[in-house]
Amino acid sequence: MARTAERAGYDSVWVFERTLMPRAPLDGLYGAAGVPWPDQYHACADPLVTLSLAAAVTERVRLGSSVLVSGLHAPFPLARTLATLDAASGGRVLAGFGTGWSRDEYRAAKVTDFADRGAQLDELLDVCAAVWGRNPVAYAGRYAEIAPADVGPKPAGPLPVYLAATGGRALERVAGRADGWLPAHLTGEQLAVQRRKLAEAAERQGRDAAEIAVCLRVGVEPTGAPLPAAGRRPYSGSLDQIVQDLAEAGRAGAHEVLLDLQVHCADGSELADQAAELYAGVRAAGL
Repeated sequence: MARTAERAGYDSVWVFERTLMPRAPLDGLYGAAGVPWPDQYHACADPLVTLSLAAAVTERVRLGSSVLVSGLHAPFPLARTLATLDAASGGRVLAGFGTGWSRDEYRAAKVTDFADRGAQLDELLDVCAAVWGRNPVAYAGRYAEIAPADVGPKPAGPLPVYLAATGGRALERVAGRADGWLPAHLTGEQLAVQRRKLAEAAERQGRDAAEIAVCLRVGVEPTGAPLPAAGRRPYSGSLDQIVQDLAEAGRAGAHEVLLDLQVHCADGSELADQAAELYAGVRAAGL
């Protein structure tokens, strides 16, 4: 699929992280009480292995994560893995992190207490900055302690960090520390509202929000025929309807849109066909 996406013209390929499918989840989907987890979570491939495989068979596409759940990983090994992948791929990695929402996953990983996930992400960002920077590397924190040492390989160049956030402390973290923001499942109108909040947070921290790239993740459901406006889910329906939704997202400030098509595809062949058709439609519309 990575090769197919690159040949079709896509700019980037992405992974997400789900580590298990609990029989009796402690949390509903995205932390919403009572919302069931989707069937595709039964067997999600390891994201870092998947990105490594994609790096080996592509030459141009960027390799992103939306997202790696920071609290499931010890910061020092994760920083080294990402640096190695970036060096091997010629500087194509985009490190997308989030705190996650599943207490079952945190319990299984036994790396971070769920209540401490925000603090652990802050430390992960510190560790990445240290490990990806000049030698000698030295760091002392709760989740990592590095006596002065040479740590390599280094990333091929500045390795951008994108963060997921919907508001509050997480959005402040994006404003203060991230190269990019990873909102998800927002209409253009909703994105515009959230982006204004991000701009306000960036101003409080002395940054220009224009410096923060926006990659919006959306679930796309092509139906072939147009759907009635009443009750239509965003990014569903005919190609023209989906392209119109994407154009609105672009006008609202999305620099890039991650098109999640796989949920509604039976196999890789169908996914490849839909991805190629959607790409052609989006480019034909001048987006």
